[in-house]
Amino acid sequence: MGIAQTTTTSFRVELFEAVHDFTTDTFKIALYTSSATLSASTTAYSATNEVSGTGYSAGGQALTISQVPTSSGTTAFLDFSDVTWTTATITARGALIYLANGTTNPSVCVLDFGGDKTSTAGNFTIQFPAADASNAILRIA
Repeated sequence: MGIAQTTTTSFRVELFEAVHDFTTDTFKIALYTSSATLSASTTAYSATNEVSGTGYSAGGQALTISQVPTSSGTTAFLDFSDVTWTTATITARGALIYLANGTTNPSVCVLDFGGDKTSTAGNFTIQFPAADASNAILRIA
């Protein structure tokens, strides 16, 4: 068991297959408990060991792309706007970003929070790093 921060292997393959379109598709982020097993081998969204609690709905929240696909030097990157669950009472250890296509919901990347993070009737916010070639949440160098 465990959560390992990474882009998923299936996502890397699906880039060559043109499965993900970061200019038109809808991407979501789902939160998971410490009982979840998420890693490079995670292929799709699953409700298994997903967080439950006040202010959180299964499947997570839709993401807004804050930095459209671009490049700097030899690195291509994109980024998402921060996402907040308001008035939430939840505990999460990690998250999964995935393509919300309503059928296969293929994975993109796993986020490891490094420990349980909790909100009690307050905001639970995921702050994405700076949208640049060194820090953006999704980068290909």
